[in-house]
Amino acid sequence: MSDTNLGVAGGDTTSHVDRLPRRIDLHTHSTASDGLYTPAELVRMASTAGLDLIALTDHDSTAGIDEAHATGAGLGVSVVAGIEINTDLPSGGVAHVLGYHLDWRHDAFQGALEELRAARERRAIRMVEKLNQVGLDITWARVRALAQGAVGRPHIAQALIEKGRATSVSDAFDRWLSKGRPGFVPRVRVLPEDAVRLIRGARGVPSLAHPAYIQTLEDDLLPRLVAAGLLGLETYYGEYPPETVERLKGLADRHGLIPTGGSDYHGPGLHPTPLGGRFVPPEVAERLGQAAEELRQAPAPGFALELPEEE
Repeated sequence: MSDTNLGVAGGDTTSHVDRLPRRIDLHTHSTASDGLYTPAELVRMASTAGLDLIALTDHDSTAGIDEAHATGAGLGVSVVAGIEINTDLPSGGVAHVLGYHLDWRHDAFQGALEELRAARERRAIRMVEKLNQVGLDITWARVRALAQGAVGRPHIAQALIEKGRATSVSDAFDRWLSKGRPGFVPRVRVLPEDAVRLIRGARGVPSLAHPAYIQTLEDDLLPRLVAAGLLGLETYYGEYPPETVERLKGLADRHGLIPTGGSDYHGPGLHPTPLGGRFVPPEVAERLGQAAEELRQAPAPGFALELPEEE
């Protein structure tokens, strides 16, 4: 089975079970969602940083994967086809679910992502309207142009910075875009179990992203997601200290999950960890590849995402 069939492309066609990469980053974003660099730029930066495998995990979008694959093929950087889906917890709070080695061209999967992106866009339009109601002169046309791909709050933040209404993305969130602030609009609620099932329906390997501070993680959320088909837990993440990594590694081992990891790189000023700045054991990539091969030996479970009515 080739890398391409595994949702991976790069400088050769050796499968992950036969070739162990040296440096990996399994959590990155491009302009296909809320990253600052195009997929091609991101892959070139990964090559410069000495990485030989990355996963492109844009929010609700796989639009950057072909470009990232093409660039990686010329630079010897393997690119895992990935996704990150934002979800809401019934008890309050959020949880994100990553997917790896996706059959990302699957029609039903792309249809579900299109629904999620459309809901994101409607939310962003409402946020721009609310900001204008309190006297902030930003336009939807400018936010849409800044986004390039799937639109999100960081693009509204950039528009606010351009207008001198914020000094940074974090400042824009704190003053205007977070819950309780003038421009906040709640998003359509998607349960994490639904994201896991959606990824499994596309023959992907789902992993719970940056989970350390989810209060219900150990007693409630993780057992429910494992029952829904979760196969990974993001353990080696960003700025997590050693004791947090150790705790999450223990949870992953206890539930038979792959301890994934990465920088969550979006670009400078958005997350503190640089591209490739979080060590992830190379064997994690091998385990993800093996899990993907196993999933392809059985029919993919069917799943249709049904979005609730928007508030």
